[in-house]
Amino acid sequence: MAANRTGVTSPRTPLKSILTEKAKGIPNDSAGTVKAQTIEELHSLQRKRSAPNTPLQGTAGAFANLSEDERQRQQLQSISASLASLTRGTGPKVIRGDPGGGKYEAVSHVAHHHHIEAPVISVSDSSLKFTHVLYNLSPGELYEQALKYEKGSFLTSTGALATLSGAKTGRSPRDKRVVIDDTTQDELWWGKGSPNIEMDEHTFMVFVNDQFLNWDPKNRIKVRIVSCRAYHSLFMHNMCIRPTSEELENFGTPDFTIYNAGQLPCNRYTHYMTSSTSIDINLNRMEMVILGTQYAGEMKKGLFSLMHYLMPKRHILSLHSGCNMGKDGDVALFFGLSGTGKTTLSTDHNRFLIGDDEHCWSDDCISNIEGVCYAKCIDLSKEKEPDIWNAIKFGTVLENVVFDEHTREVDYTDKSVTENTRAAYPIEFIPNAKIPCFCPHPKNVILLACDAFGVLPPVSKLSLAQTMYHFISGYTALVAGTVDGIKEPTATFSACFGAAFLMLHPTTYAAMLAEKMHEHGATGWLVNTGWCGGSYGSGNRIKLPYTRKIINAIHSGSLLKATYEKTEVFGLKIPSEIEGVPQEILRPENAWADKEAYKHTLLKLAGLFKNNFETFTEYKIGEDKLTEEILAAGPIF
Repeated sequence: MAANRTGVTSPRTPLKSILTEKAKGIPNDSAGTVKAQTIEELHSLQRKRSAPNTPLQGTAGAFANLSEDERQRQQLQSISASLASLTRGTGPKVIRGDPGGGKYEAVSHVAHHHHIEAPVISVSDSSLKFTHVLYNLSPGELYEQALKYEKGSFLTSTGALATLSGAKTGRSPRDKRVVIDDTTQDELWWGKGSPNIEMDEHTFMVFVNDQFLNWDPKNRIKVRIVSCRAYHSLFMHNMCIRPTSEELENFGTPDFTIYNAGQLPCNRYTHYMTSSTSIDINLNRMEMVILGTQYAGEMKKGLFSLMHYLMPKRHILSLHSGCNMGKDGDVALFFGLSGTGKTTLSTDHNRFLIGDDEHCWSDDCISNIEGVCYAKCIDLSKEKEPDIWNAIKFGTVLENVVFDEHTREVDYTDKSVTENTRAAYPIEFIPNAKIPCFCPHPKNVILLACDAFGVLPPVSKLSLAQTMYHFISGYTALVAGTVDGIKEPTATFSACFGAAFLMLHPTTYAAMLAEKMHEHGATGWLVNTGWCGGSYGSGNRIKLPYTRKIINAIHSGSLLKATYEKTEVFGLKIPSEIEGVPQEILRPENAWADKEAYKHTLLKLAGLFKNNFETFTEYKIGEDKLTEEILAAGPIF
């Protein structure tokens, strides 16, 4: 018999007769014809191809009539060219898709797209193997790859992907190298204080992202990221600006390519290497190679360094800043290093978010470089930072966080792995983000400093000369865990609030900032988000609600009408009162119980400022030295 009394098919019933029941008119629970003969075929029916994975290459006009197979072949040729070896002169055979699934057609070796002639030598065995390329995967597909293949990848209770970045939980600035050649040796900032450490010009990848930098369409940069980890590909999917299907059709050849093989160490005994970690940029070839570190932030900041080189050539100022805009169109820039509050203060639910970290200031507008928010999430709470809290959901990458093994709820206070826990989420996860991310010229330029000494006022109104002085100085406290080897907050100076990413001399960027502020009438402010009433360890960090009150007063313009007093030594103008902020913290000495200790600490910090600025006093901007006005804007003993 065909079925038992419960309606369950008997084991003796032939499969063929079950599949033909519908055809014979026998009632069946199936809603349609069976289209699969095996489980594998059934699974293949579960997934259909969507627009974002459409292959590309060339312009829409040139390839509008090509078949999908031909477009895919030409896209794989482009990727093969990106992976070409200098010694071999050609790229590996590349095929599209997961190594474990389906049949794929390989594309032949193609000539290296840099057109560099190389000696013919015996090929390596890597050229005999297929390189599987997972091209521009969606967040869902990248989740699957990470959970399937990458140990230490988990889903949290909110749907975010929690990962580990390995032994490196912060950037390694001492391991970054820039290739020096005939062009860069005269253009870049080299020598004492420079983040650019020279090297001369003397692989197997699976994930490829083609994306953009800069929301300003006239100054957009095309980047290709080739990486080994799904986590890295998802991170950069969030980090850069995501092309539409039509933009992918017109993408063409990238302007810059990152090769991230961070799971593999470099040879530390090779000339120029300082460890098994190597982050190298070649501005002639427009390429970056990462070895020996899986910290995803190296890719983000490598691209930021690239923008610090390319944009000034177009008379565009590249900025390590957050940016938001009020409902009346007033724009504010927030400069500051990691941990100073740049992301927190620029993410304001009462204002439109333009971006939280990297921007360009052109003759036309302020534009975000990225398509992401990259927030520190140590001690994150829903009450203090609701927008960031709510943005941590499916599609977000959580780096190095600790979570409950059973419930998968994240403990944002746990520092077991590192204090530099991070969340990377697309900027559209913030409800009030302005898309596209560009806006008019700024009304206020806010320099954020996390003062570990506790002697800078919570807010100071700056002259243009003071703005240049403090911008070039870039004082803050380096928050624990942000850079490898830093275990506790330490006073530091970072030119332009981002010395690690500069390519040209800091005074070049400072001169451009002063020119643009003067042209557009922007006001400069110095805001201390660090300590008051004592140094780190004895005083207290200024409460976030007080800082928000200060920032709101800047936005509204009420601080411009306040009564100001001038401080000794630093000569800063501080308001006598701000609504909602305790008056005793506005003048730092009033919050210190030990007045002598305050004076001693004030002079100590002033001395550090003076010693730091000596690096810049003799550097020329064009034919002129830094003006006496800027030097006089520093501390006076």
